Amino acid sequence: MERLILIETSTSLCSVALAENGAVVREKVSSEPRAHASVTAMFVKEILEEGGLAVSDCDAVAVSKGPGSYTGLRVGVSTAKGLCFGAGIPLVSVGTLDTLVWQALDGELLPEGCAHIVPMVDARRMEVYSGIFDTCGKQLTQTSATIVDGSTFAGILAEGPALFIGDGALKCKEVIADPGAFYHETCPRASAMLHPALEAFRAGQFEDTAYFEPFYLKEFITTTSKKRLF
Repeated sequence: MERLILIETSTSLCSVALAENGAVVREKVSSEPRAHASVTAMFVKEILEEGGLAVSDCDAVAVSKGPGSYTGLRVGVSTAKGLCFGAGIPLVSVGTLDTLVWQALDGELLPEGCAHIVPMVDARRMEVYSGIFDTCGKQLTQTSATIVDGSTFAGILAEGPALFIGDGALKCKEVIADPGAFYHETCPRASAMLHPALEAFRAGQFEDTAYFEPFYLKEFITTTSKKRLF
């Protein structure tokens, strides 16, 4: 029986799930702001204790690799690495956009005649991290940082209805008036990682636990405070 720990911390929502034999059996979710560092490891502990399990009873840990929040991704990956090192089990990574796509597919959110799924993670202002997928979950374009305007996705909308899903979806609704554009605002959840995580696990696509780093897409930029401390 395959047993995976799933950790999703790439956006404002923090979630951890446990999957056994191809199905999610437990999930913990928190939308509390800036709580990832305090709840991620606790959620892992709780879902395992509820099943009378140890980390070593699991076959792998799957973690969101990004793109997304710099801090959130760091917390998730650090937690996952610690679990893998401690239990001697492999690490699997899942892209944030893949998770959103499978959230749409598993939740049967596709509009009638849908030709494409466009997952998008909010970046800032009118920018999103996004890519274009078909309705079987296959990625058709590279993940990129995109500034959205009225013509950004005109090409795919000319081919039929498209679902825009993610925490960056609704700001696209403000500028894309096409009747074939459908929007679902949500954050990725650990439970939706299951399909791509299982696919990677069964294919033996494991990350190097020591050297794996999240896919930030953009470099993290620090700023210097203008406040006088003394």
